[in-house]
Amino acid sequence: MHYITDNWSYDPFLLIVAAVVFAHEVGLARLRKRSRPSRTRRRRMHALAFYGGLGLLLLAVESPIDYWAGDYFFVHMLEHLLIGFYAPILIVFGAPWIPLMFALPVGPRRSVGRFFMLGAWSRTLRSIGRVTLSPWFALISFNVVMVVWHFPVLFDLAETNQAVHIWLMHGSLFVTGILFWLQIIPSHPMTPKASPVWQAGAIISTNVVMFVMAMALSIFSAASWYPVYAHLPGVTLSPFADQQIGAAILWVCGDFWAVPALVVVVKRAIDQEGSISNVLERLAHRGGDGTPLDLRPSKADAGDRV
Repeated sequence: MHYITDNWSYDPFLLIVAAVVFAHEVGLARLRKRSRPSRTRRRRMHALAFYGGLGLLLLAVESPIDYWAGDYFFVHMLEHLLIGFYAPILIVFGAPWIPLMFALPVGPRRSVGRFFMLGAWSRTLRSIGRVTLSPWFALISFNVVMVVWHFPVLFDLAETNQAVHIWLMHGSLFVTGILFWLQIIPSHPMTPKASPVWQAGAIISTNVVMFVMAMALSIFSAASWYPVYAHLPGVTLSPFADQQIGAAILWVCGDFWAVPALVVVVKRAIDQEGSISNVLERLAHRGGDGTPLDLRPSKADAGDRV
């Protein structure tokens, strides 16, 4: 029981999350005054998902999970799944953007809007926004971050430097996770720009990357990659066995997010393409005069409302 009750953290990140929740509730209250009851109920359901995502984020970084991640590689892999996958899924589904914007009073809200739309830096900021919110940037950056941080030299650096661990490793996993899931899950006022077929390909390719990582850490390895986990006082599990368990978690838990997400986007693709055979043909680039460019997001796809 002490594994669960001991070693909780109470750092300033709790205050940040509390401030975000408070701002979100203020925004919801202001929106409630100008919305229909049905829309207010829908916003409340999305708010619960958003708070669930924040709760998973707190669970990953404030609970004993974060403490034991310093001793056990497999616990660290659980932490990464929470930060990069499950918390972003709920946060994106929760669509907190409009309520958070309405947390500001009318005057400051208009000033912020004018800055982003009419300010001297607005064109540059909009260009950066278009790039970072593009499907290919989200897919590539998420997978690159996930792979690169598991290189032994960078992983060990993060384990020995808390600033790198929290702000660079965890921060990049979380931010790119948000960007990735924005391409899959509608998050008002943003809708996925990519087609359902592209989304299915993104989910499959990301899951394949996780499988390859898991195999590299287990089947294709004969020793632990990470010296930082060797000879830790009080740890009886061997570093290599620990690494193999972590690889199994990446392998198995990958299906927990990939399969449900794939079911949703395949249904979405069938609705758009007309049949499962058309979807498979497009994925295989065999539909008529199809080319690999068929998987590229189109302008028409940007108008999907799913």
